[in-house]
Amino acid sequence: MALKTFVKLNSISNLTEARYGAGMYVNLLGFNLNDPSGKIIDPELFKEITGWVSGVEFVGEFTFNSKPNLLEILKDYPAITWIEYDQIEELKSLVGKGYSLIFKADLGGILHLEPEVAQILSKQGIILHLTSKNDQLSQDQLAAVKKLATNCKVILGSGINSNNVMDLVETCEIFGISLSGGEETKPGLKDLDQLADILEILETEE
Repeated sequence: MALKTFVKLNSISNLTEARYGAGMYVNLLGFNLNDPSGKIIDPELFKEITGWVSGVEFVGEFTFNSKPNLLEILKDYPAITWIEYDQIEELKSLVGKGYSLIFKADLGGILHLEPEVAQILSKQGIILHLTSKNDQLSQDQLAAVKKLATNCKVILGSGINSNNVMDLVETCEIFGISLSGGEETKPGLKDLDQLADILEILETEE
């Protein structure tokens, strides 16, 4: 089995979600390593969760709010091979450091990103991860996503559901999508229905 597009799961916080994602053949599992607005995953919990999964790569998710020393923090997470950050200049300085890179940006603030900037991301091998607080994206936003996707690899992280996921992937010509789960109600018990609905649509026989 495989998925029809590249998929990242954001801010994994428990084993249930990690094992489900790996079992559904997602590409990346993300872990919050410094953002106090979410659940920060310490090295011990990270090792505990990732020790039970295989076939996926791991992303260290950072935000500039806490001004992290990324490479210093990552010394405690040797299994991580990807870095996601919301500061483009810092990411560019990490090119060639042995990590795959993702630039996370809010769609509302990047609608008019110059094509030259997107081309720089592509040249540097940096993936653009677009997010939004809106559950539904406007036609102008979708048009902007498609335009950006012509110049660099775009992962879309908003406005996605089981009814529109394939249409978004095909019409916007994006590289992939990102999805988020939530907290376990108790160990081993978690509602994955919405996540499952989308991933099952993306399943394909190799």
